[in-house]
Amino acid sequence: MPTLKNPEWIKEYDFRYDRFEDIPQEVFDRINERLDKVQSDNPLVSVVIPAWNEETSLLRTIASLSGSKTRYPFEIVVINNNSTDRTQDTLDHLHVQTFFQPIQGWGPARQMGLEKARGKYILTADADSLYPERWIDEMMQVLLQPGVVCAYGRYSFIGEKGFPRWKLYLLERMKDVIAEVRHYKRPFLNAYGISMGYVREKALEIGFVMHKIRGEDGRMCFDLMQHGKIRQVKSNAARPWTSPRTLRLDGNFEKALWVRVTRELKRLHKMLVPMPPHDTKTSPNVD
Repeated sequence: MPTLKNPEWIKEYDFRYDRFEDIPQEVFDRINERLDKVQSDNPLVSVVIPAWNEETSLLRTIASLSGSKTRYPFEIVVINNNSTDRTQDTLDHLHVQTFFQPIQGWGPARQMGLEKARGKYILTADADSLYPERWIDEMMQVLLQPGVVCAYGRYSFIGEKGFPRWKLYLLERMKDVIAEVRHYKRPFLNAYGISMGYVREKALEIGFVMHKIRGEDGRMCFDLMQHGKIRQVKSNAARPWTSPRTLRLDGNFEKALWVRVTRELKRLHKMLVPMPPHDTKTSPNVD
């Protein structure tokens, strides 16, 4: 995991298009040529991506997945979650499976992807992230272990002005330590849609929460704990890379760090005991 600069491979996908109409056709052609080579008509793995108003970010995500080097046959399924921009136009120009989910929310979008996918295993991805070439293999290596029903990975931030890579690296190391503590009794708190995998058959039995609320991925992981093992994917080769836009919401790096450290300290004692059984379809989010 780079400490002082962003990895070299992400430069290939650093498209600077602000609108769908700015994207040249030759860019779509180049990505589609690669998609046609890597995707399978008989997939073992379905990479499911919900997308809401991601007309240009989605292009980078799909492009990175088109560079996958994997032994597992896979498909890409994108759910347009009632976008109001030109996300669908971008999808119509890419050789991926796409479906429209009018019910707003991450849960409804992931549920439709779960239902439409053809693979025995689901890997979830986000529409604003970049995926390294070995991501699928590294995730599947853990997900295929005996008794495992769900696996989750870690992720890194792309450095930018105000959020230098060395500071982000320190934050990521802290996140990794916290993830180890959480995994002991509450691994579902580490399960994020940016990098998560599960057995489709078991997930279909459970289903996602069908209203708009964050934590739909962790709720699924919590319910899957009743069906088998939850495992971490610690390999740096499996780390997706995403912009620090969630950190920017707090103003600057120092404020973002303080918010996260304070939050984790307040709930540290809870990490040492299991979450009591509850209905994940109706429960509110709590700290």
